[in-house]
Amino acid sequence: MDKDLLSIQQVRDLVKKSKEAQKIYSEFSQEKIDKIVYEVSMEIRKHNEKLAKMAAEETGFGKWEDKVIKNKFASEGVYEYIKDMKTVGILKEENKVMEVGVPVGVIAGLIPSTNPTSTTIYKTLISLKSGNGIVVSPHPNAKNCIIETAKLLQEAATKAGAPEGLIGVVEIPTMEGTSALMKHKDIALILATGGEAMVKAAYSSGNPAIGVGPGNGPAFIERSADIKLAVKRILDSKTFDNGVICASEQSIIVEEVKKDEVVRELKNQGAYFLTREESGKLGKFILRSNGTMNPQIVGKSPQVIADLAGITIPEGTRVLISEENTVSKTNPYSREKLAPILGFYVEKDWESACERSMEILYNEGKGHTLVLHTTNQEVIKAFALKKPVSRLLVNTPGALGGIGGSTNLAPALTLGCGAVGGSSTSDNITPMNLINIRRVACGVKEIEDIRPVTKKSSMELNGVEIEALIKKVLGEILRG
Repeated sequence: MDKDLLSIQQVRDLVKKSKEAQKIYSEFSQEKIDKIVYEVSMEIRKHNEKLAKMAAEETGFGKWEDKVIKNKFASEGVYEYIKDMKTVGILKEENKVMEVGVPVGVIAGLIPSTNPTSTTIYKTLISLKSGNGIVVSPHPNAKNCIIETAKLLQEAATKAGAPEGLIGVVEIPTMEGTSALMKHKDIALILATGGEAMVKAAYSSGNPAIGVGPGNGPAFIERSADIKLAVKRILDSKTFDNGVICASEQSIIVEEVKKDEVVRELKNQGAYFLTREESGKLGKFILRSNGTMNPQIVGKSPQVIADLAGITIPEGTRVLISEENTVSKTNPYSREKLAPILGFYVEKDWESACERSMEILYNEGKGHTLVLHTTNQEVIKAFALKKPVSRLLVNTPGALGGIGGSTNLAPALTLGCGAVGGSSTSDNITPMNLINIRRVACGVKEIEDIRPVTKKSSMELNGVEIEALIKKVLGEILRG
């Protein structure tokens, strides 16, 4: 049979089963849901290393050791954050208003190839916690590790008491099947993590969606920063899993007075500055002819990327850097690069750096993330008031700071970009984004209390009112 037809039919079957199971699950108490989420978290964390190795081997992206950390983040860090949340039943009663958490139904969980196993764990846990079912749609280039992750989650949830079929996974992923999933009438909400085209398709599906656009976060090292520590954080972030987290830094901006010191420190910590000829060679390889990022560089080491581009770099190079002075769609170093490659910009002062960072963000990545290294509180406030981002990270690695690993942001692997970035929310997505809130409001006023009081003319007064008015006037005359 036709693969597309098989995929579409499987989607229909999975959504039907999940809807039936979710109807039962929606009646579960908070206590019962919390027990299931706990058991699933405890079970899946036993497989963090195995799933990380599967993801690295299948996709060829990143480092399996770092993928273990991401799986641990999803199975443990996310769980610790959400475990005490009230998501179903009565959430709170205040000021004569009762709020009731209501699951939305069946979630369509679109999973990317860059963070396949960790995103599957994360989306499943937050869906279960919010009383919802989920149908997982794998990226074809990571289908085996995603399917294996989903099956482990299925088994753990069913064993803990969840209705069978609550968690589904598409085992024959095709574009047509994914499209059918997003447009299915029984899908309540789409959680779209992936390429820009997929996110646009999710928002065009006719169903509610939470999607995230590309990241392209610049990192500004302001003159008051601890330069050595700032460079360490940036390189730690950009080399984590070879740069596949969308919140990782994509360029560095420095002030003229600190350029030499920053360049020296970058080189000391393993960065290699490309010559103009080398920048040109690599630049042609970063972008494809259609203007999109070349998947051959994604999650690869600097050595592999250099070999592919036909350039020679020192052994042990951690990151490749190209000094730039322009920003455009055709300049690959001013675009998102899910690899250990950075653009490098020099500006005369922090105000100019502020404008440059905005230029980079409006070129690509608006609404996502910006990283600032400084001890100047006035600069932080100025950036916070002006930058078109949902996350302004201060003195922390971008990759882990954006997802809530090294900051107190909500731990999440789906990062909203706000209206400026074409997203329906600017939140780090949690179970609270996957519920509706029913409000029970008691009356506190009568219509007479609301209607404005108007003075009546003498023609509108009845006998009793006229008598009362005469008494009032006589009384005032006698007192006067």
